[in-house]
Amino acid sequence: MPRIARESLLTLEAYAKQRGDFRATVMEHKRRRSLPLGEHVTLLFEDELTIRYQVQEMLRIERIFEEEGIQDELDAYNPLIPDGTNFKATMLIEYPDVEERRVMLGKLRGIEDRVWLQVEGCARLYAVADEDLERENADKTSSVHFLRFELDQEMRRALKYGVGLAAGVDHPEYRVTVDPVAGELRAALAGDLA
Repeated sequence: MPRIARESLLTLEAYAKQRGDFRATVMEHKRRRSLPLGEHVTLLFEDELTIRYQVQEMLRIERIFEEEGIQDELDAYNPLIPDGTNFKATMLIEYPDVEERRVMLGKLRGIEDRVWLQVEGCARLYAVADEDLERENADKTSSVHFLRFELDQEMRRALKYGVGLAAGVDHPEYRVTVDPVAGELRAALAGDLA
């Protein structure tokens, strides 16, 4: 499985010098790996670069420079890098109005389990959500979830061959389908596969 190694990270000082350019590169990269699902849900498909940026930012924000702290961040974030048989995505539920967000997060309980991808010619593949910890309670869901889509060999082969990809959500309070997923994102995801 791809991992970010401790020795590949920049020191806080080196990162501070490169942060502006690195951030611009990563923001453009993230734009190409983002999938809006309707007006209020976005999937950001993670890869080594997006997670490397997150780790470097956490080290900078928290001023972490000791080995144990750095390893803790790597242990937390490395599992979010896809391993060649899956896609991993951060799901963001966004409602600008605070009251509407509160109401909708209550109505959208379970949405993280109703997000799907569909490789052309294959059955829908539902996400495995929040493997690290529960992000929902009896009253509401979280506005951020971590999803894994585990593709079988047939799906991986088909995507690498170039077939279409669709995505969506089939929650009773939020239904949307994107078909097809834009070519640039589909190509990036196919490139993530072993």
